[in-house]
Amino acid sequence: MANDVDAELITLIDQEGLALDPLKYAKGFFPWGEGELAKHPGPRAWQADVLSDIRDHLQNPETRFQPLRIAVASGHGIGKSAEIGMIINWAMSTCDDCRVVVTANTESQLRTKTWPEVTKWARLSLTAEWWATPALSVYSKEPGREKSWRADATPWSDNNTEAFAGLHNQGKRIILIFDEASGIADKVWEVAEGALTDEDTEIIWIAFGNPTNATGRFRECFGKYRHLWKTRHIDSRTVEGTNRKYLDEMVATYGEDSDIVKVRIRGQFPSQSVTQFISTISVEEAQARELAFKDPGAPFILGVDIARFGDDESVIRGRKGRDGRVIKPIKWRGMDTVFSAGEVAKAIQRYQPDAVFIDGGGVGGGVVDILKSQGYRVIEVNFGSAASDPKKYANKRAEMWGLTRDWLATGALEPDQKLLDDLTGVWYGYDKDSRIQLEKKEDMKRRGLSSPDDGDALALTFAGPVQRSDMKTSRIASSRQRMSVTDYDPLA
Repeated sequence: MANDVDAELITLIDQEGLALDPLKYAKGFFPWGEGELAKHPGPRAWQADVLSDIRDHLQNPETRFQPLRIAVASGHGIGKSAEIGMIINWAMSTCDDCRVVVTANTESQLRTKTWPEVTKWARLSLTAEWWATPALSVYSKEPGREKSWRADATPWSDNNTEAFAGLHNQGKRIILIFDEASGIADKVWEVAEGALTDEDTEIIWIAFGNPTNATGRFRECFGKYRHLWKTRHIDSRTVEGTNRKYLDEMVATYGEDSDIVKVRIRGQFPSQSVTQFISTISVEEAQARELAFKDPGAPFILGVDIARFGDDESVIRGRKGRDGRVIKPIKWRGMDTVFSAGEVAKAIQRYQPDAVFIDGGGVGGGVVDILKSQGYRVIEVNFGSAASDPKKYANKRAEMWGLTRDWLATGALEPDQKLLDDLTGVWYGYDKDSRIQLEKKEDMKRRGLSSPDDGDALALTFAGPVQRSDMKTSRIASSRQRMSVTDYDPLA
């Protein structure tokens, strides 16, 4: 970069402080109002807002070398790929040896939609002559810098998550971009977090996408991890240049609160993913619900899920009718059957439940045996056994979860993130007889999710019918009354 034009551009970048101001860079280094940008006077309002977030983060000495995470959930057609192109060109042009990695939900998305925009904005920029743009990469033409100063489009797969593990650039700049982030596997997110550890380094992680899935790490950017992310929901109807007539027709056809409008237009997550058995909104509503009436005669039931693996939890949950907050859940780790049996015994002694249902799979069977040998009345449940309604459910576990799903419409739970994750993380499908079948815990672990022990404990409270406690009292009272009659004549 030795010619006069290059030297002038470098001076301009330095004098205007553009290394820390991507918005000013975008306004000045692209030919707005000309050629391909003839209809565009500058970045769209939401694009400018995101560029401003980056500027404010970098210009603050206290945050500059802390990771900046930005998540944008939006409807269609707002210009996400263009924003990616602008950010990458700014990042590469204003920091020597900048490293950028971009991935997307599919390799097709990356190759045909995301990366063409990246190379387009590299071509439109005043710094266009600085870059070579072969397939799926942009790198410096400066001799010897092609490996250290570059942006790469990196497809992922379940067997290729480690491609994101080596992204380090100590003392310089790292940009990590996830496009259509709802479709990127949780394992990729987890591995990518390793890029956030370099000290004295500008680190920017941006996740864009239509919010197609009600679960997963992109959804969690707006949920349990929202304290780490700067988030935005962008309605396509508020963005300059979108087809408002068509968008309004979509709303009129499907309804403002339909999932198709939420995802494609409003930039809101759907009530329920296609494969999600229990919707997020149903759990959130149950966790916010206050019961106007608590049924004192409803049976008090304990559900006990015993951990099967070392990293799982054993959980005891209680339910009394619609009240799922009747006791504080009891949890512990470790698979010692004697200890687990002791915890269940203490809960029985303390709460005097009307029924206790225990998962008998794995080490749970040993816990059941110990408790029965000590005289406790507990009921062993085999998740794989036949359902009471075998035409609808493939096994007992699917049926219990189905009853839990129905109960959530009127039941009340404590606001607990782990419980929400457990209940909403389970996927389902149908077996060869068209019966509902839940995915196995092992399959959830392969998706990067923990075993839904808390959810299973709640579901176990629906393992079988339990007589109302007031009915028991009524029957005992009737029995006493019958025995107190002294003038009974069997021959009358």
